[in-house]
Amino acid sequence: MPGHTENEITVAAPLDLVWEITNDLENWPQLFSEYASVEILQRRGDTTTFRLTMHPDDNGKVWSWVSERTPDRQKRQVSARRVETGPFEHMDIHWEYSEVPGGTRLHWRQDFAMKPDAPVDDAWMTDNINRNSKVQMALIRDKIEARAGARR
Repeated sequence: MPGHTENEITVAAPLDLVWEITNDLENWPQLFSEYASVEILQRRGDTTTFRLTMHPDDNGKVWSWVSERTPDRQKRQVSARRVETGPFEHMDIHWEYSEVPGGTRLHWRQDFAMKPDAPVDDAWMTDNINRNSKVQMALIRDKIEARAGARR
């Protein structure tokens, strides 16, 4: 069965600010703790193709891949997918933003499948993504809320 994760967090900040910060790809290394760099490869219409490079893992390996990301501000959604899939058969990511009492709900859905020769299986990756998404979402929430407080 392919991998599927859904994670969400409420950020005590206006939707416009959450949208602006989370869709500023060039600043993702300051927003996410796992990314060392982002290189924009192409912008075509609303779609951006970019390379993400992570900090070295515990074994010193540096993971890097190319993704495509298309925000739809009107629908308050972002669709993304890995172009260079690496160990994944496919990786599709969907972000949704909604105004809720007290701020903005940020919801991430990831659908993927690991290649048969990948070093881990779908279940392992599902657990890994769920654990890491919670960490990254909390960091993002804290950074955006700090910035929202500074704007008041």
